[in-house]
Amino acid sequence: MRYLKAGDRGLLVEADTLEQVLGLQRSLKENPAPGVVELVPGARTLLILFDPAATNAKHLVGIAETRERTAAPPSPSHQHQVEIPVVYDGPDLDATARQTGLTTQEVIERHTGACYTAAFGGFAPGFAYLTGLDPALWLPRRPVPRTQVAAGSVAIADHFAAVYPRSSPGGWHLLGRTRTRLWDLARPQPALLAPGCTVRFVQVKA
Repeated sequence: MRYLKAGDRGLLVEADTLEQVLGLQRSLKENPAPGVVELVPGARTLLILFDPAATNAKHLVGIAETRERTAAPPSPSHQHQVEIPVVYDGPDLDATARQTGLTTQEVIERHTGACYTAAFGGFAPGFAYLTGLDPALWLPRRPVPRTQVAAGSVAIADHFAAVYPRSSPGGWHLLGRTRTRLWDLARPQPALLAPGCTVRFVQVKA
C-alpha cells in the first residue's frame, strides 16, 4: 500500500485491491484509531480523515501499516442486511442473457442468488457499488451510455451491481427495477446502503 497526505486533515491509502481497502476499513471501524473522524472507501483507495489536534498523518501511517498485515474484509454474515425487491423486466435483461450464454431465468437466479456488500459510494448520493456479483454476469459497461436511466433501475457492470438512486445518464446493464428508495432525506440515515452492509435482491412480480 502507498500512503499520501491529503491536506492537513487527511491520509489517502492506495491499495492494490478492493479487498485490501475493505479489510483496512473494517479494522479501523471496529477498532478506531485515536483522532480518526471519517473513513471514505473507494475502489482502490481509503481516505482517512482525522483531527490534527489528536493525531497526525505519520502516526496513522504506522497504525495502518500494522493493521494491513492482519486486516480481513468484512464477513457478510456479520453485517446489517438489506433486501431489495426487484421486478426483472429491464431493457438489457435478454441481451445480458445472450452475452453471458445464460437463459433469462438463469441471469435472474444468478443475480438473486448472490450476497452483495456495499463497498463504496458512487457518482450520486445513495449510489453504492456492490461487490459479490456472480462472475458469470461480469460484463463491461455498455459501449454507448444511455442519456437517461430511471431512478430505481437495478443494474450490473464490470464485477459490480448497483441501483440507480435517481434519474441520470448511465452505461450499466439494466436488469430490472425496484420501488425501494436508495436516498431519502426524510430518513435519519438518508442512504439506504452504507459501506459494509450486505444486500440481497429478491424477485417480485410487477
